[in-house]
Amino acid sequence: MTGADDKAQPRAPISRIEFVPPDYFQPLDAAQLFPSPAPLEMDLGCGDGSFLVAMAMKHPERNYIGTERLFARARNTCRKAERSAVTNLRLLRVESAYAVRHLLAPGSVSRFYVLFPDPWPKRRHWPRRLIQSEFLETAATALASAGELCIKTDDTDYFDFIVRKAAACNLFNREPWEEDMPPTDFERHYVAQGREIHSACLRKR
Repeated sequence: MTGADDKAQPRAPISRIEFVPPDYFQPLDAAQLFPSPAPLEMDLGCGDGSFLVAMAMKHPERNYIGTERLFARARNTCRKAERSAVTNLRLLRVESAYAVRHLLAPGSVSRFYVLFPDPWPKRRHWPRRLIQSEFLETAATALASAGELCIKTDDTDYFDFIVRKAAACNLFNREPWEEDMPPTDFERHYVAQGREIHSACLRKR
């Protein structure tokens, strides 16, 4: 994905659920995405869309954006959203870190979800992990006052890595995950295997 190419020749969206930004270097205008203003929540790397669609159905008083780079997963999310007839959900087919850095106005998001991100377990691959100091800084900028970054993973090492990064950046208070939310497809799979699920809510200071 290159912003200049997309701006010159916008590609066709998968469905009405996908939003193709007219400019990949300007913050999104929520009025273009949703019929009604509402607090905005984002599922970063929404996978097959199970969690995202379930949340949009459960909370019509909120607006939701999912990011997903892979075409097949993005298409599945769009199909589920269309079948559910939700009007408060849109999809962006871009890298999550790019969306947070370039497509969000400061203070525009009430909550981010990062659910079972790729742990990149080999140490030499750690720079590829989504949760890094730079990501946490840009997420904090995009979050509204007291906004939240909600994280779940089955990987203990990655969870410890996230906790250390969050403590070092000094932008969040770590709190327990309290709200009852639907499980993702990954969570159902890992729970069935008996794996421990680690979760944390990082609230913007």
